[in-house]
This record gives sequence, C-alpha cells and structure tokens, in this order.
Amino acid sequence: MGKRTQINKGKIIILALILLLPGFLYIAVNRFGSNEYVRLPVFGEKSLSGETKRNWGREYPDTIFHTVEEMVFKDASGKDVLFPAPDTCVSVVHLFYTRDEAFSRLMLDHVDALATRFKGNPIISFYSISVDSMETGASLSSFVRGYKNMAEKQWQTVFSPSTDIFRYSREQLLIDAMVDPADSSRFLISNRLVLLDSKRRIRGFYDISQKGEVDRLEDELKLLSVEEIRNRSLKVEKK
Repeated sequence: MGKRTQINKGKIIILALILLLPGFLYIAVNRFGSNEYVRLPVFGEKSLSGETKRNWGREYPDTIFHTVEEMVFKDASGKDVLFPAPDTCVSVVHLFYTRDEAFSRLMLDHVDALATRFKGNPIISFYSISVDSMETGASLSSFVRGYKNMAEKQWQTVFSPSTDIFRYSREQLLIDAMVDPADSSRFLISNRLVLLDSKRRIRGFYDISQKGEVDRLEDELKLLSVEEIRNRSLKVEKK
C-alpha cells in the first residue's frame, strides 16, 4: 500500500469522524443524558406516600411535603385576602405588628424594596401578616401609609383577629411568634422572611439580621421563578 493511499484513507476516516461524531453525541445525550437544574430545598416534614411516580422514563418514590394551610385574612379596607397566593404564584411572607416602629418597620422596609424590584414579575406576591389580635383596618392603613403603589407591587398587608396567628406561624410557616412575657402589649416575632412555591411548600428562610440574606432571597426568587415557569412548560407538554 502506497504512502499516498494511506494518507487518503486517513483523511477519509477523519472526515467520517467529523461527520458522524456530532450525530452520535446527540443520540447519546438524548438517550442517556439528563438536564440538571439547580433547585431550592423543600423545608418541613416529609413522608412517602407509598406510591411511585414516573418522570421522563424514570421512576421515583412519591414524597408528601409539608404544605402551608390556606388562610383568609383581611386587608386594611376589610377585603378578604387568600394566603398563600393562588397556585400561579410564589409568595414571600413575614410577620409584623403596627405598634412596633422598630423591627416591624425594618421588615416592611425590606419587603418594600424587594416588591419594588420585582414589580414587573406577576408570578411573585408579597404578604405582611400582623400578629396583633387588636389590629384594625385603621391601624394597619396608618402604618403602611408611607409605602407607595403596594397593589402594583402585589404586596398585601393583612390581619385576622379571629385567627391564632401564633399557632399558625409555628405549625404552618415554621417560624416563631409569641406574646412578650415581660410586656403583654408587645410581641416576639421571627426575623425571617419565608419563601413559598406555587404548591404552598416552604422553599427558603431568610434571616434579615444577617448580612446578605435579603440579597440571597432576591437571587432565589429569580431561581424559583424559573423553576415554576419550567414546571408549567412540562405540564403543557404532557397534555
């Protein structure tokens, strides 16, 4: 076999590899590969239902996650407000009360800044829940008067004198709230913002007393929004 023939055969083999390799890789990725997305954890108690689900050809055990119970609150005008947001939205929630011009005011300031940044994103809703059983529409309206365009920001400040907010906070939102043992006119409330997905599962806690936590919440709101949009697309494809 001549040297020229060997060179020609080598060129043919290289050309064949160039032409066939992309196709082979495409088939291999679709057959054996999978897309991996960064996902936020799910907080709260978990249990197995005993059933198995299938997704994209893979079987996995069905998990039952802690979900926040729906509650109807009142806003300052007396209108009913359903919390958490409907299943098309993710929610950010925290506790406050209007007789607290220190910590509660700081919490609302942080939420106002977040709600302003996400004003153009209809998938995100914000909730500020008063823990005070003596709260009224008038006191609530007065406390939030300085915050502008709350409806446009999808931000609701709510209360419910008939609800045991302390129990609801502990059992549902998994954050602490109680009457101050040293002063019954004051309350000890959690310094955490809580992130919920559209399935009412808790996806994050953010301690505003720690530096960088609000920025982390902002980043994870974007991440969860992408997850929600992607999950909707998968539902549409399966129909």
